[in-house]
Amino acid sequence: MLGVVLGAACQLQQPRLWPLALYAAGSVCSALLLVLALRMPGRGLARWLAVLAAAGALSAGVTGWRAAAYAATRLEPALEGRDLLVTGVVAALPHRSEAGLRFRFDAESARAGTQPVRLPPRLMLGWYGGAEAAEGLFSLERQPADLRPGERWEFALRLKAPHGSVNPHGFDYELWLWEQGVQATGAVRAGLRDPPPTRLGATWLHPVEQARHRVRERIHEGVAEPRLAGVLAALVVGDQGAIERADWDVYRATGMAHLMSISGLHVTMFAWAAAALVAALWRRSGRLCLAWPAQHAALAGGIALAAGYALFSGWGVPAQRTVLMLAAVGLLRLGVRDWPWPWVWLFACATVVAVDPWALTQAGFWLSFVAVGVLFASGPARQEAQAAVPWRRRVLDALRGMLREQAVVTVALTPLSLLLFGQVSVVGLAANLVAIPWVTLVVTPLGLAGVLAAPLWPVAAQAIELLGAVLGWLAQWPFATWSAAAPPAWAAAAGVAGGVLLAARLPWPARAFGVPLLMPVFLWQPQRPAPGEFELLAADVGQGNAILVRTARHTLVYDSGPGYGRDSDAGQRVLVPLLRALGENVDTLVLSHRDSDHTGGAAAVLRMQPQARLVSSLEEGHPLQALRPSQRCQAGQAWEWDGVRFEVLHPAAGDYAVRKRPNALSCVLRVGNARVHALLAGDIEKPQEALLAAQPEALRANLLLVPHHGSKTSSSEVFLDAVRPAIAVAQAGYRNRFGHPAPEVVQRYAARGIALSASPVCGALTWRSEAPAAVRCERAAFPRYWHHHAAPADKDGA
Repeated sequence: MLGVVLGAACQLQQPRLWPLALYAAGSVCSALLLVLALRMPGRGLARWLAVLAAAGALSAGVTGWRAAAYAATRLEPALEGRDLLVTGVVAALPHRSEAGLRFRFDAESARAGTQPVRLPPRLMLGWYGGAEAAEGLFSLERQPADLRPGERWEFALRLKAPHGSVNPHGFDYELWLWEQGVQATGAVRAGLRDPPPTRLGATWLHPVEQARHRVRERIHEGVAEPRLAGVLAALVVGDQGAIERADWDVYRATGMAHLMSISGLHVTMFAWAAAALVAALWRRSGRLCLAWPAQHAALAGGIALAAGYALFSGWGVPAQRTVLMLAAVGLLRLGVRDWPWPWVWLFACATVVAVDPWALTQAGFWLSFVAVGVLFASGPARQEAQAAVPWRRRVLDALRGMLREQAVVTVALTPLSLLLFGQVSVVGLAANLVAIPWVTLVVTPLGLAGVLAAPLWPVAAQAIELLGAVLGWLAQWPFATWSAAAPPAWAAAAGVAGGVLLAARLPWPARAFGVPLLMPVFLWQPQRPAPGEFELLAADVGQGNAILVRTARHTLVYDSGPGYGRDSDAGQRVLVPLLRALGENVDTLVLSHRDSDHTGGAAAVLRMQPQARLVSSLEEGHPLQALRPSQRCQAGQAWEWDGVRFEVLHPAAGDYAVRKRPNALSCVLRVGNARVHALLAGDIEKPQEALLAAQPEALRANLLLVPHHGSKTSSSEVFLDAVRPAIAVAQAGYRNRFGHPAPEVVQRYAARGIALSASPVCGALTWRSEAPAAVRCERAAFPRYWHHHAAPADKDGA
C-alpha cells in the first residue's frame, strides 16, 4: 500500500512523459518483480524493501501508462485557432453567467472545411454573445441558447489547447482540466458569417445529467431569491457556479467553503444516515438478519446509496474520492479482522491513489486524509455500548465529542491550511460547530426531499438565509481570518506533526513537544531583497498587466490584471492569493490607466490591502475612486524605499488637460538603484515613446515591461534604442485575439539581442536586481507533464 502511494507520487514529479511503450514494459516487469518479492521466504527487512520497491515501480509505471495514453489524444497543434464544424453532445450541466454559457461537450465528429479531423473526446466550450452582440456581429437568434445535457448540437468552433496561468502558490487550471478529462477549450462561433449553431435533437445519453438539469430548473422556479436558489442548487445537484461571489467570500472567511460544495463531508454524512435507515429496515425482518447481519447490510447499503448521491450531485472529484475511501474502509469492516487504524487509513489512501493518482496534487486530498488520520490518532478508545445510559447523557456525550473532534482537526490542519491557502479562519471553529449540523442535518435533507416535495425548497432556502446571517455576522469580526506567509513544505509537515502530537492520546508532558514543532509555521518569514536591491515578479494573469515590486521593507503593485467576468478577476484569482502567500502588505498600488485589463483586479487588491495608497491616471468619477481616492501620477514624482528609487516619467501634468485615449495617459514608472533599473511602460504607444526617447539617459533600463503587451502600435525602434534593455517581459494571454506580441514587434526585439519572455511560455517571471542577467520562469522552474507547452514568441508571436 505504501508503495502504491510513493510510486504514484514519484511519477507525478516527471517534467515530461516517456513513450507509452516504455511505461507498458516497465509496468509488466514491475508486476513480475512484485510477484517474486511476495514469494521471497521470510518476513525480514530485505523482503519488505523488495515488495515496497516493486509495488512503487508498478504504481509509477501504471500511472505513467495512463498519462501517456491520455496525452496521446490531445488536440493537434495544427488545429488550434482554425474554424471547425463540430457535432457532439452536451455532456454536463451548462453554467450560465452574465457573459454567456460554459459547458462540457463530447465531440463525435468534426471537419475543417470539407476535411474530417480528429478531436479530443471531451471539450470545454464557452458560448458568449454580450460584447460581440453590442458590436452588431450577432443577431438575437445567435445568443446563447438554453442548452440541456444530452442534446446533440452542431457548432462552429475555434479551439485551443488547455492553457492557464502558472503562478507561485497559484491554482493549477491545467491540472484541473486534466483531471476533468478536458483536452481542448474553445468558443462557439455564432457570428452572422458563421454557420448557425444547430440543435440536432435530444438523445438518451447522460441521463443523470438530464435529471440534474431538471431538478436545477425546478429549484430556480420554486425559490424566488436567485441567490438562495443558487446555494440550494449547489447542495442538491452540485452546481457551484450558481453561488455568488459575495457569498463565497463569506464562506471562505468563516471556513465554510467546503460545506457549500458536494464535499467528502456531505457524502460521508449521507452514507451515515443511509446506513442507519438501511439497518432499521433490515432489522424488521428476521429472515434477512439471519441471511446477513444487519450491520453489514447497513454498511453496504449506506455506501451504495452514498455513491448514488455522489453520482446525482455531479460525481465531482472530491465526492469520487470519498466514495472510494468509504468503499475501502467498508471492505475492511466486512472482514473478520479488527484492523489497526494506520492500516485502515493507509488502505483508504492507497485505494484512492490507485484509481486517481493525481489526487496527490490536490489540496482537498491532503486536507481530508490528514483530518481523517488525526481523528483516528486522537479518537477515544473503542467502548462497548451501554444501553442503560440515559438519552440525555448520550446526546451530551455526542455534542462533547463533536466539539473535541472539531477542535482537534482545527489545530492539526492550521499549518496545512497556511501552506495551501495562506490563511486560516479564526472563527472557523465556531462557524463549523453551527454550520456542519445545520447544513448536513437540516438544509441538505430538506433540499433532497424537495425533489419529491417541491414546497420544501422554500423552507430549505429560509434555512440557508438564516445560516447566511450567522456566517455574515461572524465574517464581519475584525479578526475573522488570519493570514500569514505560506511556510515551506518542511515547516508545514512539522506543524502538522505538532498538531497531531498535541491532539494524540498521550500524557500532557509528551503532547507539549508538539508546541516547538508548530513554531516554524507561525514564525516563518519569506526572504526579502537586501537593502538597496529590489525584486520584480510579473504575474501570469492572461491578457493584462500585473507586476509586484518588492524592496527590503516595502511593496508596490503595478496594475492589477484583467477582469474575467462579473464574479472573477485577476485580483481575486491571482494577486490576492499571491500576496497572501508571500505575506505582503502593499504600500502603493499603481494603476497605469483605466483599461480593464490593467484595473480589473484592483478592487480585490484594495479590499485586501486597506493601507495601500492608490496612484493612477484614473479620471474623477471612476468607480475605483469611490473605493479608494487616487493620487494622480505625473512626470517628476519620485520617492525612495530602502535605497531603491521610484520615478514617474509619464504623463506630464498638462496631458490631463487634453482629451486623450487612456493608453496615452499610462503611468510610466522607472525603478532602480545605482546599478540596474526596470521600466514599467503600461500601454504607451509610439507618440509617447518618442517623447520619452528624447531623454535616453533617464529612460535606460535593464528590464522592460513591453509596452501595450507587444502591440504593433508600440515598441518603436527609437524607443527600444533609447531604453536598451537586456530583458523584456510581454504580459499577454495565450492565443489572445489581439495577436500580442505582434510578430514584427518580436522581430524588433530579436534584432537587438533583447531576450523576450512572454507569459504563455514563461508563466510568472521573477527578476532580481542582484542578478540582472537572469530570469526565473515559473513554468521552467516547476515543469509538469500536464502543463501545456506554448510555442516561443519568436516563432508565432503568441
